[in-house]
Amino acid sequence: MEEAIMTRTTLQFAKEVTNYYPELLTDQALEFLIELHQKFNRSRLQLLEERTKRQIQFDLGVFPEFSEETQQTRTADWKVKGIPEDLLDRRVEITGPVDRKMVINALNSGAKTFMADFEDSNAPSWYNCMQGQQNLIDANERTITYHDSKKGKDYKLNDEVAVLLVRPRGLHLNERHILINGEETSGSLVDFALYVFHNTGTLRRRKSAPYFYLPKLEHYLEARWWNEVMTFAEEYLGIPVGTFKATVLIETITASFQLDEIIYELKNHIVGLNCGRWDYIFSYIKKFKNHPEFIMPDRDQVTMTVPFMDAYSKLVIQRCHKRGIHAMGGMAAQIPINNDPIANEKALQKVRLDKEREVKNGHDGTWVAHPGLVKIAKDIFDQYMPGPNQLDKLRADDVITADDLIAVPEGTITEKGIRKNISVGIMYLESWLRGNGCVAINNLMEDAATAEISRTQIWQWLKFNVRLDDGRKLTDELYQSILNEEITKIRHLVGEGNMHNTKFEEATALFDKLVRTKKFEEFLTTKAYREI
Repeated sequence: MEEAIMTRTTLQFAKEVTNYYPELLTDQALEFLIELHQKFNRSRLQLLEERTKRQIQFDLGVFPEFSEETQQTRTADWKVKGIPEDLLDRRVEITGPVDRKMVINALNSGAKTFMADFEDSNAPSWYNCMQGQQNLIDANERTITYHDSKKGKDYKLNDEVAVLLVRPRGLHLNERHILINGEETSGSLVDFALYVFHNTGTLRRRKSAPYFYLPKLEHYLEARWWNEVMTFAEEYLGIPVGTFKATVLIETITASFQLDEIIYELKNHIVGLNCGRWDYIFSYIKKFKNHPEFIMPDRDQVTMTVPFMDAYSKLVIQRCHKRGIHAMGGMAAQIPINNDPIANEKALQKVRLDKEREVKNGHDGTWVAHPGLVKIAKDIFDQYMPGPNQLDKLRADDVITADDLIAVPEGTITEKGIRKNISVGIMYLESWLRGNGCVAINNLMEDAATAEISRTQIWQWLKFNVRLDDGRKLTDELYQSILNEEITKIRHLVGEGNMHNTKFEEATALFDKLVRTKKFEEFLTTKAYREI
């Protein structure tokens, strides 16, 4: 029966595909992808349906709780398998998209690890995803080079480089350019399959292995799905089960109620959890979007020191260290401001305070978005964490309740905050539609997660006509007025003569549609994906 099914399998490329990357998409690699698709895509789609059902409950006012069904998993005394030697010390991790120059600079940055990202900082065009895979193959083989013709500069790897981790796309994202039996494939499975198929042998010869960051999990059954995917792939490739290692991003509000369960489901493969702070804020807004009592203040006021963010960070540390894995801190989105020393020092001081808080709380490492921040973060972790990690810091006396995890942060909603959300959202979308998913805006590195916060806040604030700190309500008329003014600013910044070379008209229309729609869109990237 299985052979009969295989003989009827057809793999096709979308009509617009002209480059088939024959060295990457070999017959053997595509056979592997077909196997993964047939075995796991249906269950992926079922997991997404379960997300929809849970959202209906949230909309009705049934909020997250620690499950009684899995209490034994949370209270039992168990640990996961050991951490590989080259992942024992992860005090500074740099993240960024998979374009060639970025890969070289990140690996050379002095960070302990580099998370090469096919997800939130990557606009998933066919070129970006396929060329990104080739860039990682070349990086693992230590042959990657890049010539910048504009600068007249050549780039190559140093003798010592960061350990590479890869973040595939989330479960909700399809790869529309590859169809199996007429069905779009999973971005998760495509990114994962091509990476492990082409790099496992090279990495094992280097006494390493494919390492991953798993994004946007909302339930422990999704962790089970990933564990089954990795186990199947290891058996298919003829390597020991447990070779692949994963760190799970805790960036949804529901996942923070299931930390032990997620770790347990991945116990043969997991080495850490990470506090994905920006997506976590987005998830909070999204899950509770229909309840006015959960309205957040301006994005800039929702820092890691507000109670619900502080609680989730400390709970991640507690549960990780109890189970013997790393608890990674969040992203410093600041980038150096070279033309303004005073503003630069203020920005860097924010980074120092953020990293000092993380290491003192017990995190084993942290994220930065720019090579210029690696040394700053490393110096702070070196000062307060002399060993490779802090697995012995258990925070056993912390008691984090369900109420702590969903406590609404105090603050205000301002016209400045509205303007920032509109301008950042439109400018990011414009860049994303041109194929760039990681954008420096106002001296911060923005990716899809921060753009999601921008449009989701505006959507919710409009839905409830929130009152601003100056007493006005955010009406459709006020929103339209501010939108028009921000568009005028963008036109002035870009120049009327250059507007035809941009995607600002498309980005503005998409942003406006996303914030005005009555039916909330789960992810802006799924809506925008058809336009790249």
